[in-house]
Amino acid sequence: MSFEHWRPKEDCVLVWEKVASLSERYMKPSVSQPEKKRLNVLWQYDVLDTVPEQVFDDLTELAARICEAPIALISLVDENRQWFKSKVGVTVSETSRDISFCSHAIRQEGLFIIPDATLDERFARNPLVTSDPKIRFYAGAPLVTPDGHALGTLCVIDKVPRALGLEQQRALQVLARHVMTQLELRRHAKELAEARKAQETVVGELDEARAELATLKRELSRLKANGRPRLTAPRKRKA
Repeated sequence: MSFEHWRPKEDCVLVWEKVASLSERYMKPSVSQPEKKRLNVLWQYDVLDTVPEQVFDDLTELAARICEAPIALISLVDENRQWFKSKVGVTVSETSRDISFCSHAIRQEGLFIIPDATLDERFARNPLVTSDPKIRFYAGAPLVTPDGHALGTLCVIDKVPRALGLEQQRALQVLARHVMTQLELRRHAKELAEARKAQETVVGELDEARAELATLKRELSRLKANGRPRLTAPRKRKA
């Protein structure tokens, strides 16, 4: 075997140039100050990596049925990934944010619809398009907090190019609002539970303080009853 024409430095440069070129084609969303604020709000909901919950699974199932889609997701987009609070038609729990459709959807108002991902330069070479699950159609409705931060999406996905009817589009947006309502209720319930726990801690500490005070009062009464001499100020000597 001859290594006569092997040029390690030049070959490595070419490889990295190709990798960089492919990365640029994914058109990664940039990180900005508003994005940092959005991430802080997302973390305040304390929902990432939690167990499945029936109320969210029901809404995801309903979205899949109404939109006649084999895949439906409640996707929450954090710093490095999109994590699925609920899913229909897939087994994975998360994917990289770099290649996620939802990271694009949260950057705009209203529905984000891709009729055919193979014809969209942002996604044509995306691994989720070129390999399993071979996404062709995507529609995502942002999950927007009361103060305007999009935490993720309720989305439906298909493996063939297609469109959504107007009624289906409206239904997906309504369901997304219901998902956000449930996230709000979940957050408030957690805050109330924490406040109740803090209140119980304060009440417990007050009870302990009262008990200690009562003990001191009993001890003082016992000392008085036993005739313990009272301390008096010394008399002044006559000149």
